[in-house]
Amino acid sequence: MMDYQTAVRGAFFDIAGVAETPDEVAAQARYLDDGLLFLQEGKIIALLPWQEGEAFLHPLKGYVDLRDKLLLPGFVDAHVHYPQTEMIGAFGEQLLEWLTTYTFPVESQFADAEYAQEIAQFFVNQLISHGTTTALVFCTLHPASVEALFSEALRLNMRLIAGKVMMDRHVPDYLCETAGESYEQTRALIRRWHQRGRLGYAITPRFAPTSTPGLLEAVQRLRAEFPDTWLQTHLSENREEIAWVKQLWPEHARYLDVYHHYQLTGERSVFAHGIHLDDAEWQCLHDTGSAVAFCPTSNLFLGSGLFRLPACWQHRCGWASAATSEPGPPSACCGRWARPTR
Repeated sequence: MMDYQTAVRGAFFDIAGVAETPDEVAAQARYLDDGLLFLQEGKIIALLPWQEGEAFLHPLKGYVDLRDKLLLPGFVDAHVHYPQTEMIGAFGEQLLEWLTTYTFPVESQFADAEYAQEIAQFFVNQLISHGTTTALVFCTLHPASVEALFSEALRLNMRLIAGKVMMDRHVPDYLCETAGESYEQTRALIRRWHQRGRLGYAITPRFAPTSTPGLLEAVQRLRAEFPDTWLQTHLSENREEIAWVKQLWPEHARYLDVYHHYQLTGERSVFAHGIHLDDAEWQCLHDTGSAVAFCPTSNLFLGSGLFRLPACWQHRCGWASAATSEPGPPSACCGRWARPTR
């Protein structure tokens, strides 16, 4: 007899293995019209068809009967800015104007710990209510924003990876820090929160234009000190942004080269957007095991461009979908994939 705490009966759908292309998804798709899910100490230990699983049921434990429901794994949002929750839908011409006009003023409010806690609670509730049970999240540069989000996720035993935004140039004075301050604050947050409960820390330089060489060197040091943390940043979202990076970093031929130079690529690195990548950049992502977060709603809303999903598949790069600045239902994002890709 199986040693379990809880059994759930219902219809189940999941992807039973790693799948990167449509053919692989189809091959790994699994549907059980009538199945039994066994859990022990909060972990799934078996999923079996009813005809097989019934024999393992303990007569005194029984099962939770959800045969009128379809059960599936929680969604994972690979790139979302929780400080932008209150500004969803704010119109801006394109990325750089949108940051200046809307995003930076809103993010400045997260210096207030009470405000950060209020938004963090609402944000996490919205994720869970729409079936998102894991997320990779940008906070602001304020440690209070990280404390608020992690505290709420810990209270709910949610799987969450997040980090304090790091930026030390080309932002308003009220959002600017030194590379040294950013390093020390990030280091303290990693020590306090990484691997606490189901939480993980992501070192989070916003993007190359708001990073001096000194800041990226600080990020590199943090990666070396804490190799089991993640790294998240933005990459090639907008053509103006790419031109700006070329102006700021003329010694590097491509945008991704800036990050790669500081050893910020790797198996725990996630680059958001990645719309305008050339073949050499795709190859670098593949060779280093880096992943791209595909952000369909944001890409269309800001007119940034269309994600080259076939190129991603061709180069066998890891990728995941993201809501970006809206904690809405991931299923809605899935419905929009046809247009934002090519």
